[in-house]
Formats: sequence, C-alpha cells, structure tokens
Amino acid sequence: MPGEGRTRVRIFLSILLFVLSGVAFLDRTNISIAGLQISLEYGLGNQHLGWIFSAFLLGYAGFQIPAGWLAAKYGPRRVLAFGVLWWGVATAATALLPSNLPHAVAILIAIRFVLGAGESVVYPAANQFVAQWIPQQERGIINGLIFAGVGAGSGLTPPLLNWMITSYGWRAAFWFSAVVGLIAGGIWWLAARDRPEEHPMVSPGELRVIHEGVHEGIGAVPAEESLPDRTGISWGAIFHRRDLPALMIGYFAFGYIAWIFFSWFFLYMAQVRGVNLKASARYTMLPFLSMTVFCLVGGALNDLLSRLYGLRVGRCLLASGALFATAVFLVLGSQVQSPLLAGMILAGGAGMLYLSQSAFFSVSVDIAGRSSGVFSSIVNMGGQFGGAVTASLTPWIAHRYGWTGSFGVAAALAVIGALCWLSVHPERPLETA
Repeated sequence: MPGEGRTRVRIFLSILLFVLSGVAFLDRTNISIAGLQISLEYGLGNQHLGWIFSAFLLGYAGFQIPAGWLAAKYGPRRVLAFGVLWWGVATAATALLPSNLPHAVAILIAIRFVLGAGESVVYPAANQFVAQWIPQQERGIINGLIFAGVGAGSGLTPPLLNWMITSYGWRAAFWFSAVVGLIAGGIWWLAARDRPEEHPMVSPGELRVIHEGVHEGIGAVPAEESLPDRTGISWGAIFHRRDLPALMIGYFAFGYIAWIFFSWFFLYMAQVRGVNLKASARYTMLPFLSMTVFCLVGGALNDLLSRLYGLRVGRCLLASGALFATAVFLVLGSQVQSPLLAGMILAGGAGMLYLSQSAFFSVSVDIAGRSSGVFSSIVNMGGQFGGAVTASLTPWIAHRYGWTGSFGVAAALAVIGALCWLSVHPERPLETA
C-alpha cells in the first residue's frame, strides 16, 4: 500500500501537462520558423503569412467555450488525448501538401484553422485538471509549470527545427512535431485520470491533501459535484461576473504581445535586425527561455504572496506590476541599435509578460471552482483574439510606421492590461460575488 502522504501523482501529471503545453506551442510556432521557406515555395508575402497565423488563432479562439464545456463534461483525460490526436493529423496534413499546390494560401489557412480548433482544448482541460487535482495553495506554481511549456516548446526548438528545415526541408519540421505530439498524447492517455479518486497510484495521504485544498478552499469544487459528467456550470453567474470583461481585456493584451514573439520575432531579427538565419534562430530562443523561467517564478510568487497577503495581492497586483514592466521593456528594446542588446531587452519583456501568466488561470479556478474549465476558456478566448489581431496587424503597423510603432502599440496594450487587473477580485468566488 502506498505510504501515507508519500505519492505525488498530481505533480507527475502536471509535468505531463507541461510537456503537452510545449508540444501544443511547438505545433503553433513551427510555421513561423518555416515561414521563409514556405513563403518562397508558395510565393507568399508577410501579409499572407499573417493571414495564415491569424487563421490558427481564430479557430483556437472560436472553439474556446465548446472546449471548456467538453472538458467539464468528459474530463481532461479524454478531451486532451483526443485533442492531441487532432493536432497530429492537422500537422501531418501540412507536411503532405505538394509543392505545386494551387490556392496554397486558402488551403494553409483552412488547415491552420482546423489545427487551432483542435488545440482549443489544451488550457480549458488543463484548468479543469487543476480545479479537480490541485490544492489552492499550489495552483500558482502548477499553472506556472504548465505554462512554462509554452516557453520550452517555442524556445528550445527553433535551432532544432531550423537545422531540420535547412537539412531536410520545412516538411521535416512538421513531421517531427506530429510524431512528438502523438507520443506525448499516448503517454497522457495511459497515465492520467479525470479525478484523483480514480487513480490507482494516489495514496490516501495525497488524496486527503487534494481534498482539503480543492473541496474546502476558496473557489472550492464540492466533492459530490466533481464528477466529469456533472458539469454544474454556473452560466448565469459566469456572465454576470463584473471582472470577467477585465480579465478578457487583460488577456487580449497578453495574447497580442505574446504572439508578436510567437509569430514575428524570428522574422523581425532576420529581416529588421539583419542577423543571419542561424543567428536569428538563436536569438529567437531568448524570449522563450525567459518566458519559461519567469513563468515558473511567477507561479511560485503567486502562491507565496497569496499565502502571505491574500489572493488580491498574490494574483492581481503581481500580474499588474508584471504587465507595467512589460511595457517598459518593449519600448526600450525596440529603440536600441544593437541587435544583441535589443534581443536581450525584448526577451526581458517576454519574461515580464509571462510573470503574469499563471495568475490568469489561477484566478479562474479561485473564482469559478467547478466551472473553471468554461470560465478559463472565456478568458483564454480574449487572449487568442489578441493573438489573431497581432498576427495580421503587426506587419501592417510595421510597414507603415516601423517596428518601433508595432512594439509601441504592444506596450500601450500592456498598460491597459495592467490597469484591468486592478478590478479583479479572486477572493470573491462565483457563489458570493
């Protein structure tokens, strides 16, 4: 029999979610690394690439609420496993496109839209897992770990993908992404369960810790209502929540800024800063490594400050301060002359941005409890619309006003996002708001 309190199954499954998060962003950003080669093969310009980038995000944003409902009804295990299979098929379909493809732009837009729809389940399902598996005092660091996969998936792979593309062509990068995703999804299906009570490896001690932190804390999930087929979604309470629009606007700003790095940073360093493709791949790692580190730091600070000073300070003031700092870094980084210094300062801005990441999803659980999958999907929808806007708007602004103007708009949105956080109240769950 497992030792009392000795198992840490929830940590292992959270690490698997970190891996799936990384794979999801590998599938999203591989097209930006391959963008130059795809543009040459199909005769595309930056504006066409922007449409293709936006198609993914529109599919992702448009399916957020259905994804949250599916995660609540069927549980994170099945929904994520099916989602990863969907991503793998869509990514492989991209690799299968022939070189002489007519209407390439339209077909790439359609495939990326389908990929986005499939990936829409990632974070609503992960948030449903957090609501049912993670005690309140651990939600910040666990969300930080899950979203650190964003930086790892996007940041550690550019040199590898660039090597594959230069050695074997851009399709090799997509085959690699598809295979890695299918392997990770299979491991998740075998290892995960929707509820801790269902997992044979969870000890009585760990189960007690989970129940005390999940079923008795702020934003609690009542034990009798935590079954995946009992959604118990408080639709009316969610849409009457006065700080939901603030979180959506804040995450719109977050998504807008983040997708400058995901969609355009590689091309920005190559085309604007004048570094070669190999160096550009190395520079592209900097923001994503910064995201990974600061996402973990932000999650830990989330929990620490919440314990010491309450949820309002730990979640809201930390996120607000991080977004204000993001604005400063973006303005400074876009104006320095040295490519290396610009890359480092802008990477600092990406890190400050991701210092706030954990807070968006931790407050979703604090506020919504058993409805957190849906609540977080609505917040996440705001972020993806922000990303869709930046994918197409950023090159338009850069063409007319220069890249300093593009980063200036992003900095202004960071300030708006910081102000939005001041009106959020995670200490008031849905039932008492």
